Amino acid sequence: MAYKYNDNTFIMEITQFDAKGSGRAVIQRENKQGKRKKQHITIPYTLPGERVQATLVPPYRNRVAKPDQIIEAHPERIEPACLHFGKCGGCSWQHISYATQLKKKTSQVKQLLEEQHFDSNVVQSTIGADEAWYYRNKMEFTFNKAGDLGLHEKGNYQNIIPLETCFIASQEMVNATMEVAKWAQTHRLSGYDKETKEGLLRHLMVRHSQATGEMMLALFATESPVESPALSDLKERIKDKFPSVTSLLWLENRDIADKVQAQQVHVLAGRDFIYDELAGYRYRLWYDTFFQTNPKQAEKLVELALEMAQPQATDKMIDLFCGVGTFSLPFASRVSQLAGIEIVESSIASAKRNASDNGVHNTLFLAQDARHGLRKMLETFGNPDVLLLDPPRSGAGGKVMRRIARSKPKRIVYVSCNPKTLASDIKELVPFGYQLEVVQPVDLFPQTYHVECVALLELKQE
Repeated sequence: MAYKYNDNTFIMEITQFDAKGSGRAVIQRENKQGKRKKQHITIPYTLPGERVQATLVPPYRNRVAKPDQIIEAHPERIEPACLHFGKCGGCSWQHISYATQLKKKTSQVKQLLEEQHFDSNVVQSTIGADEAWYYRNKMEFTFNKAGDLGLHEKGNYQNIIPLETCFIASQEMVNATMEVAKWAQTHRLSGYDKETKEGLLRHLMVRHSQATGEMMLALFATESPVESPALSDLKERIKDKFPSVTSLLWLENRDIADKVQAQQVHVLAGRDFIYDELAGYRYRLWYDTFFQTNPKQAEKLVELALEMAQPQATDKMIDLFCGVGTFSLPFASRVSQLAGIEIVESSIASAKRNASDNGVHNTLFLAQDARHGLRKMLETFGNPDVLLLDPPRSGAGGKVMRRIARSKPKRIVYVSCNPKTLASDIKELVPFGYQLEVVQPVDLFPQTYHVECVALLELKQE
């Protein structure tokens, strides 16, 4: 229930979370014809059960309100740690105790599976992170047109909040980022203006391996690097203050699209990649390599997948959406043959190299989209005993899932970063005789609403 306070301000009762972890309330407003209609309103940084005063934010058709005052707070509401909270779009759940975050994530997975008519009792309690802060091994920061370096403001992508601190990146990453920010300001280097399409500096990517200690700093700019006092100063600063930086890159991005991409890579110091490790295997990471951003929790994903799949030495296995081989290598060491499929050619090249670097020689990797790549692989490789898939947030899709089912693997392990698409995808397997045995949520992204899941489906009848 909601009570009108003035024209666009209401006292609202928060009833639920929306899909992105913001509070939701119902109000009544008059339309242009004078009729009162119910509207569902999103109020960021609120919790179900709270009573808040909130003001609608124009344009009103978006149905978003800004919380002005928490009148009755949830008992698990806490003080956010970061001074950027509420402005930065990175962390949206710092105001919720960590124990409650885990409970909410478990409830979210249960609800989404129930909507697809699965028994939610198969969902286990979410496995929390040992470290709920400073867990990320990769961050991307953006320069504004004044040359300040920071993160995008929530709800206003054009505005950049200058960085003062960050509680989800390692302290060394933050320190290195702050040093680059000081360097840009010292030399009065311009940032890229998205409206005029002018300016030099666009982004800074930082990668930091918690296992090897190696760090990468990758500057994205609209021009190639020119030997100058500014460039010499950057190299000296990094060399003197951050010996862990084994890859200092300058990447040209002349494209109008505001993406973290490059047409040409210039190595200013070190090499063009860093080494990282996961589950006992070593990986080379380039600036554009996809790799799990919370490696400690990602190791739990690998352990769970191995436990559920129960790979046997005689098994043939397919790893769909295999990336650089994060799951492929641990599984390949336990099966007779493993075939990996991934649409990104550079990832497949990395997967082959990573397999060779780690002495894994029973793998076959194919660069093709999941649907056609799976069809082609089944023709040459044969039907698998075990199939693992780790698709993007959009899921695998019905056609891919049905093709998986027709290949009749005894066990299917689905690793998901989006429980909604997980639920809709695995529903496609039920008519083929597959039964959902267990779903284990794992928290890879503390302080956010995101949750990963590992699900096991077994073929019970054809």
